Amino acid sequence: MLLNDYRPVYVIGIGLHRYQAATETSYVQLGVTAVREALADAGMEWSSVEAAYTGTTRLGMAVSRPMLRHLGATGIPMTQVENASASSSSAFRLACRDVAAGFSDVVLAAGVDKAGKVNRGEQLTGIAPHDGGLVVPSVHYALLAEEYMRASNVGEEVIARVAVKNHLNGSKNPYAHRQRERSLDEVLGDRPIAGSLKRLECCPIGEGASAVLVVSDAAIDRLGLDRSRAVQVLSSTQRSEELYGAKSFDVELTKTTTEQSLAEAGIRAEQLDVVELHDAFAIEELQYTEAMGLCGPGQASRELANGEFAIGGRVAISPSGGLLAMGHPIGPTGVGQIAEITRQLRGEAGPRQQPNSTYGLAHLVGLGAVCVVHVLAAAGR
Repeated sequence: MLLNDYRPVYVIGIGLHRYQAATETSYVQLGVTAVREALADAGMEWSSVEAAYTGTTRLGMAVSRPMLRHLGATGIPMTQVENASASSSSAFRLACRDVAAGFSDVVLAAGVDKAGKVNRGEQLTGIAPHDGGLVVPSVHYALLAEEYMRASNVGEEVIARVAVKNHLNGSKNPYAHRQRERSLDEVLGDRPIAGSLKRLECCPIGEGASAVLVVSDAAIDRLGLDRSRAVQVLSSTQRSEELYGAKSFDVELTKTTTEQSLAEAGIRAEQLDVVELHDAFAIEELQYTEAMGLCGPGQASRELANGEFAIGGRVAISPSGGLLAMGHPIGPTGVGQIAEITRQLRGEAGPRQQPNSTYGLAHLVGLGAVCVVHVLAAAGR
C-alpha cells in the first residue's frame, strides 16, 4: 500500500514523557502523560480519537485499555503492537494506514515501556543458535565496528565522534535520557562494553512514553485544527530481512527499505534536512548514513568530522540525541522519532532546530530483522 495512492495523512499532535532510568512510576502514568501532551499540542479532546495503536515490548498483554481508560471509556478499537525496537514505528504505520484508507479520521499511535525482562522469539524456537548465544547485540555491533574500522582504515575515535555529536544534541533536549555534553576523551575513556565500544557509545534502555495523533484532511477541517502545524506523512515503508550473503543484514535491510520509502515519497536522499535513525550503538550511524545515500560509501566518517551531520550542517542526523542520548526505552522509540521530526519540520525544536527543514526521515531496525522507514514533509512545502 502506497500512502500517496490514498487520502493524505498528517501528524497534528505530539507528546512525550521523558525517557529515563527505571523508576517506580507506573506505565499508565508514563503513557497518559504523553497522550495528554499530544492532545494539548493538537488542540483536540480525547473524544475525537477514533482508534489507538500502542507499541510496547516488556509490559505483557492488554496494555492499552488499562492506560487509555483514564482518558475516557469511549469504546474505540485499541490494538497492541510488538515489533522489537520498531514496535511503535509499526504502530504509527498502522495508524497512517487507517487514516489513508478511510477507516478513521483521527488515530492515536503511542509507545510505552518500563525496564524489564525481554523474551526473544528466536530463543524459543527449539533450534540451538550457531553462535551458542554469545553474540548478543553489543557483541554483534562491536564486530561490525571492527569491520568498519578495517575497511575504512580509521580508528576508534571516528566512531566515538558519533557519540560526542549525539550527546551534545541530547544535552539540549528536555525529554532525553542523557542530557550531558561529552568530550571525545570522555567517550573514549569510558567503561568498555564489547570490543572497542564504550558505555557512552551504547544506548541506555530505561522507561518512557511517546504519542502522536494522525489525522485526515477531513478531521483538520471538522475539528478546526491548525493546518499550518500539520506535518504530512509522505511514505510509510516496512520490510524484513532477506538473504544478503556475507553483507551486514542491518545495512542491506536499511538500504532497501530507505530506497523504497524515498521512492514512494517522491524525493531523493539529498533533499532530506533531518534524519532520526537507529543508533543503538554508535557504529550504526556511520553505516546507515552511507546505506541511506546521505553520503558515499566510506565517506560517513569524513562527513561527520566536517560537521555535515550536525545541527546546522547539510543534514541533521539525530538532533534529538538519537538512541545514544535520547535513549531507547524500546516501545516508545519509534513514535518518539516521529515527534522529533514533526517538531523539526514545524520549526519548533528550539536550540536543536535544523534551519529551514522541509523533509525528514525516521528509521528503526528491530530484531527479526525488520526495518520501518517514514518520510515526512513540512506544511506548505
